[in-house]
Amino acid sequence: MNAETRIRQRPAAVVLTPSAEARVAHLMETAPEGMIGVKLSTPRRGCSGLAYSVDYVSEADKFDERIETPGGTFFIDGASVLYLVGSTMDWVEDDFTAGFVFANPNAKGACGCGESFTV
Repeated sequence: MNAETRIRQRPAAVVLTPSAEARVAHLMETAPEGMIGVKLSTPRRGCSGLAYSVDYVSEADKFDERIETPGGTFFIDGASVLYLVGSTMDWVEDDFTAGFVFANPNAKGACGCGESFTV
């Protein structure tokens, strides 16, 4: 490798909107003691097969993807990265609901209630 060769940093698997980053910051401000971040995973659940799950994490797994946000570390489960690459995660609140919303280009379908998706 010569001096002119540059190493390009790999983009994050998931892009968090400013609203999602603010929500992660709020979650970390109110997190139980010992929590080091918030983790996104895609457990098998629901009608279509996979669901989005956001939980506190007390220790990092060496295979997890890490995204440093202004409010704390956001982890992506290593086994879920392939299902999430290129996704955008947003936090949306309206008169009736509040929650994370995902724009996932890998999702080929979703159940009618929006609880789960398939790739």
